[in-house]
Amino acid sequence: MTLNRALSSAFILALLSLFSSSASAQLTKVNVGYSAISGDQLPLWVGKELGIFEKNGLDVQPIFFTGGSTAILALVSGDVPITQVSGPGLVSSALGGSDAVFIAGGMTSLNYVLMGKPGVTSAEQLKGGSVAISRFGSATDTIARFALRKVGLTPVKDVTIVQVGSGPDRLAAILTGRVTAAVINPPSNFQAEKKGLAVLADVAKMGLVFQHTGPATTRKFIREHQDIVRRYVKGHVEAVHRMYTDKEGTIKVLAKYMGGGVDREILEKSRENVLTEALLPKKQYPTMEGLKFVIEDLGERDPRAKAAKPEQFVDLTFIKELDQSGFIDGLYKKK
Repeated sequence: MTLNRALSSAFILALLSLFSSSASAQLTKVNVGYSAISGDQLPLWVGKELGIFEKNGLDVQPIFFTGGSTAILALVSGDVPITQVSGPGLVSSALGGSDAVFIAGGMTSLNYVLMGKPGVTSAEQLKGGSVAISRFGSATDTIARFALRKVGLTPVKDVTIVQVGSGPDRLAAILTGRVTAAVINPPSNFQAEKKGLAVLADVAKMGLVFQHTGPATTRKFIREHQDIVRRYVKGHVEAVHRMYTDKEGTIKVLAKYMGGGVDREILEKSRENVLTEALLPKKQYPTMEGLKFVIEDLGERDPRAKAAKPEQFVDLTFIKELDQSGFIDGLYKKK
């Protein structure tokens, strides 16, 4: 009897192991790039860490690239089939001949500020100084130039723009005085405020409409792997919903990717800052108006942008399917 029981237990364990291996084997591995250590990346992180992509049959592996321009290069080269990227990087790449497109909106506005190093409390003090961005051609580059013009300074001529890296790297650069100011967003700006640094320009209050960080892929990948893209967009939309409805889960995920050392108050403020329809819409359409601004801004430096239209840089197939089926409305009606 004991032997029979032992054999039965062994058989059950073997079956469970087989089912577990089978379920794991059914997941499709997808490397997904991202280019910032900030709240902008939360849909990807939440989707990964809270099992949302896995529920949709995807084994998503987030891969960090320093700056949006590097992330878009990885997408175009095929190193990653999907990446989180901002408008300027994607539009520049497509104007150069790539077939990159946004498949959802992600962050469709901005929550960046220009902050000065200790002792710098006004925009006038920036003249002759330097402003830290992630990389040239990235969203932070566009934001820095926009903010400097708005406060009456000419980028490059009056203020040097320097590549520094991620949000935490840019925060460290102003805290140590290596640069005069930096373009940063949550949670880095809240950390800076807590240390007494001053906001020199709040881009969100300057009327800049902007397609910021959203998931993108290539038209080629869509043609060849439509089902993967469909499942990814569904997972992305569910992750946005989870951010709105699961405070504790979202805060834990943000704390993990920030690498520790960020206190609870700042993590909570960072989550709350992102959760508005202006920044992170529940119906995840890219912003055509925001892409229009990106195109016009690039047109000042790239003649190829003159004839471009926002519709060239998006594939709305999958987000439209989810919206028109009632799936998104259904998510937010659930109690």
